[in-house]
Amino acid sequence: MNALFIALQSTQQGGGLMGFLPLILIIVVFWFFMIRPQMKRQKELKNFRDQLKKGDKIVTTGGIYGKVLEIEDYFIIMEVEGQNRLKVDKSAVIKDMTDAVPAK
Repeated sequence: MNALFIALQSTQQGGGLMGFLPLILIIVVFWFFMIRPQMKRQKELKNFRDQLKKGDKIVTTGGIYGKVLEIEDYFIIMEVEGQNRLKVDKSAVIKDMTDAVPAK
């Protein structure tokens, strides 16, 4: 009985790092497939917003299509159909529509 207890105890001590290996592997996989691509998309979107210029066609998160008239630090004044102007937060701009194909 004593020999069995000693054998069990030595196996548990050696397997401490091996017990954490699956958890570490899960974290690494999660990082490469979830967190890293999301950070890349956020960086690309920030660069897009920083490079906006007058005349660019944009879409807001609310689905409003328009053209940039003025750009300030935190907001954009955009022109929508009918010569109307909207003041929107810069973070509400999600994409550039100059390359988009119009829907039929």
